[in-house]
Amino acid sequence: MTERRKTVLVVDDDEGMRDTLAALLKRDYRVLRASTGEAALQIMDKEDVDLMLLDVRLPGINGFEVLKITKENYPYVEVIVISVVKELEAAIEAMRYGAYHYISKDWDLEGVRTLVGNASERQDLSRHVMQLRAEVAEQFEREFVVGPSRSTREVIETARKVAKLSATVLILGESGTGKELLARLIHRESGSLEAPFVAVNLAAIPRELVESTLFGHEKGAFTGAIRQQLGKFELAVGGTLFLDEIGDLRYELQPKLLRALQEGEIERVGGTHPIKTNFRLIAATNTDLERAVKEGAFREDLYYRLNVIPLKMPALRDRLDDLADLVAFFLRRYNLKFHKSIQGVADSTLRILSAYWWPGNIRELENLIERLVAVSDKDWITDEDLPYELHVAQLDAQGDTTENLLERAVSTFERNFIIRALEKAGWNVTAAARTLGVPLSTLKFKMDRLEIRELARKIRGS
Repeated sequence: MTERRKTVLVVDDDEGMRDTLAALLKRDYRVLRASTGEAALQIMDKEDVDLMLLDVRLPGINGFEVLKITKENYPYVEVIVISVVKELEAAIEAMRYGAYHYISKDWDLEGVRTLVGNASERQDLSRHVMQLRAEVAEQFEREFVVGPSRSTREVIETARKVAKLSATVLILGESGTGKELLARLIHRESGSLEAPFVAVNLAAIPRELVESTLFGHEKGAFTGAIRQQLGKFELAVGGTLFLDEIGDLRYELQPKLLRALQEGEIERVGGTHPIKTNFRLIAATNTDLERAVKEGAFREDLYYRLNVIPLKMPALRDRLDDLADLVAFFLRRYNLKFHKSIQGVADSTLRILSAYWWPGNIRELENLIERLVAVSDKDWITDEDLPYELHVAQLDAQGDTTENLLERAVSTFERNFIIRALEKAGWNVTAAARTLGVPLSTLKFKMDRLEIRELARKIRGS
């Protein structure tokens, strides 16, 4: 799809000047004209204007008032102010109100064409910078961790193959499995590093704001719409739009998304004309869309439009081979964040983590590691640092019967208690035995029985 031509509004009370500027720019831009400030503002309310060439001296509302109102209500519009004479004060006032540049009417043709082109580039750059800032605010060293798990590698391999295509991708998977990270990987592998990546979590937006967030709105479209606002579709032009939790999209808005995909155009809330769009859509959901279609909660035509290339993110319990790599990655991240130097997680602790069901998937694991790093003042994370429910999960995973479950629970408590005493004693076994009030031989026996001696060797050797 070809990119939408930008619209330039020429505002001048001199008809000959309007015609000259229109002839100069019509090859590269869609040109609209207005002879008064009032007419210009009426056009702004109805048309999708990108750039404005504005005469200072106008009948009725003067150019500076038009400039001020434009920048307040349509901040994305770049304005070049024109005057009969070169007046320093007028130029300063124009820049103060937000004009891109100021020129006199003795301009040359190529100079104006170049200036308009530069203003257009600045507009593109401003939108791009705004999007990058949003990404930086949301992200902190976000990477897709690929461990030895076959299921993960198969998903990544497929994602890299389809990244170069413009086809819509639907990412399926439970909450917390890393669907957005996979979408970012596809965007990155597409080669469009300069293009924006716009992420929207539909489940996190208040119901009444979803339409305005996605499609944008015009000034006065509803109570509180005091200025024009670009939607996520427009911010993603030339790049990737990621719609997370697509199953939560209101039914009455689904036809508008379908139109954006099929026709390549949208309409802002309160708008009167279509706006061309050009983006690559990646959608994600943790719900069963096929079931939603059967129940009448999701449009069938939209479902098939989204389900062009489906990718299934495995749950963490189905990719436990990656657990050690994920733990190491999150340790590095939160060591950096909290200025800690925790060296690792004990092998027995990893076994406990591997026995857990992880209903919250990778997000739950990350939250756990963040909490452990934040509160720890040790060099290693060990069994006693883990929440009680993870120890219980390990006992269940070992298939304990009711006859020996209590015995296993007592052993787990005893092991954690001894490790804590050893830590306080700097892993000096003799000192720990004195603290616990038991003979040294008894403590050594318990350390062997509870598999603590190997942990002590590792930590002392670190």
